[in-house]
Amino acid sequence: MNLLELGAAALAAAVREGEVSARQAVEAYIQQVQASEPTVGAYLRLDEAGAREQAERIDQASWEERRRWPLAGVPVAVKDNIVMEGMETTAGSKILSGWVPPYSATVVERLVAAGAIILGKTNLDEFAMGSSTEFSAYHPTYNPWDPGRVPGGSSGGSAAAVAAGSALVALGSDTGGSIRQPAAYCGVVGLKPTYGRVSRYGLIAFASSLDQIGPLARTVEDAALLLEVLAGVDAKDATSVDEPVPPYRQHLDQPLPGLRIGVPAEYFGEGIDPVVQRTVEAALQRLAAGGAQLVPISLPHTPYAIATYYLIAPAEASSNLARYDGIRFGLRQPASDLTQLYESTRAAGFGVEVKRRILLGTHVLSAGYYDAYYLRAEKVRTLIRQDFEQAFAHVDVVATPTTPDLPFPLGSRSDDPLRMYLSDVCTVTSNLAGLPAISVPCGWAEGLPVGLQLIGPAFSEDLLLRAARMVEAVTERPRWPWQREEA
Repeated sequence: MNLLELGAAALAAAVREGEVSARQAVEAYIQQVQASEPTVGAYLRLDEAGAREQAERIDQASWEERRRWPLAGVPVAVKDNIVMEGMETTAGSKILSGWVPPYSATVVERLVAAGAIILGKTNLDEFAMGSSTEFSAYHPTYNPWDPGRVPGGSSGGSAAAVAAGSALVALGSDTGGSIRQPAAYCGVVGLKPTYGRVSRYGLIAFASSLDQIGPLARTVEDAALLLEVLAGVDAKDATSVDEPVPPYRQHLDQPLPGLRIGVPAEYFGEGIDPVVQRTVEAALQRLAAGGAQLVPISLPHTPYAIATYYLIAPAEASSNLARYDGIRFGLRQPASDLTQLYESTRAAGFGVEVKRRILLGTHVLSAGYYDAYYLRAEKVRTLIRQDFEQAFAHVDVVATPTTPDLPFPLGSRSDDPLRMYLSDVCTVTSNLAGLPAISVPCGWAEGLPVGLQLIGPAFSEDLLLRAARMVEAVTERPRWPWQREEA
């Protein structure tokens, strides 16, 4: 039995029944990490000793204990902006180098309580600010399908780990597309939950009104299982919502006869690579052949979404990143006075993209510019949300390409921030509106994966997962990169 080929639900069931030991699962994944990391670079740090200790705890537990763990023995990778007690957490930045959190994020606690095994922390664009995982302060991550191309960002390490077989499932965070965009580029499933569905306690903040934690997985079923564990109200996070958590995995194969899929004109045409558009449209036609209804719609304020996002997100980042001052934690540069300490520490600790966004955010919040930029952006945000509300009066879900193009070559956009920002043109709207969205592979072009994005009303993850399962069912996929290597 090749343990890498088992899904999360199947592996957990085998561990619960004693057919496979958690230690065997851990060793299989550690071996795959060691094989793939030289060419992928998905991890910032691997906790082999800790993973083995967790596996021993599971294997020594009674059957009665194991049967209560839905993720028993499942190896999970965690994005390095999600804190874990006792493990260095840097958010991909030098300014947090050496910082070891004294507590764990709620999502990490829930994973461990469900029997999951944390393999390590994955790479990301610094403070989750990027679309390629080239802006990590430590090293870039490479796309497992083509190491000459980016894996997307900012959760590129998590998406690449799942695609490379070096994690069965992973956690990412999504502020403007940072789960879904790398999921599309790496050919995996990535879900951004409704704002408030999953606790943000322990997530290092980028933009607090936009950030969400969510799963990356090989299949819709594994994403659904992980979301069942992660979702739910948390007293430590005032933004989490006390909304019932459905048994997502049980509902996956319930039919959706006559599913009304809204196809917005603004997401097809100019700015979308023709090969991506053709692949997504072909997937939609396969859904229509299976009984879904394709409904042309308009989301008229979509053209303003990127500009709106890149005013609101940097403004919130400017405020959130003010805490990194060289005094309380992380990097501290030598200085003769307090002002020099602030200046030298932040200059040395932050990378160029983070500095760019801090400067932009500080500018739009400054006196004389707040009303002209930030306040106006918040008003447009309301209009974008209203666009979706009006659309959902007529359709069940909205379908778009996840990304406007195929994974691009490393370094090709590093010096062109505006072009890099446009990588998120299809994903930022759901963050601005606080809506759930999922990217699921819908085909391959030029040997590279293409993602289809489904967006639903607030707290409609159950519906989205079922619709994504329909996409999965009508999509043929090639062997995974690690399976091709075995062959």
